Amino acid sequence: MSWVFALALFAAIAAGVFLALSRNLLRCVIGVSIVGSAINLYLFAAGRLGATAPPLVPAGTERLLEGAANPLPQALVLTAIVIGFALTCFSLVLALAIKQRTGSADTDTLRHAEPPEGADGKPTPLNDRED
Repeated sequence: MSWVFALALFAAIAAGVFLALSRNLLRCVIGVSIVGSAINLYLFAAGRLGATAPPLVPAGTERLLEGAANPLPQALVLTAIVIGFALTCFSLVLALAIKQRTGSADTDTLRHAEPPEGADGKPTPLNDRED
């Protein structure tokens, strides 16, 4: 079971990295989202895959929980899901704004939108340009 999970996790990360390295902005956003989901699965697996008992201690007992799921990775994953969803929404809005403003979603053709280099090699500020 753990080998199947590890292979699925590897496939998800590989697909996400492949898409994140794409030239299309939408594919980059989807790739980052897939990588984030794969990392969430990894964190969730850190809390034990096969545990079926809830992490609850009955009242009046003072013993360690054996065979129970670890609640900390579950809480981290829930938080990461919310943050990942917000990041994906923001990235989609940003990609759509770039597409509407420049007319292209190809990252190689967006190079003309970058400010020109100054004498020191850094981009020139907007107020110092001679447009």
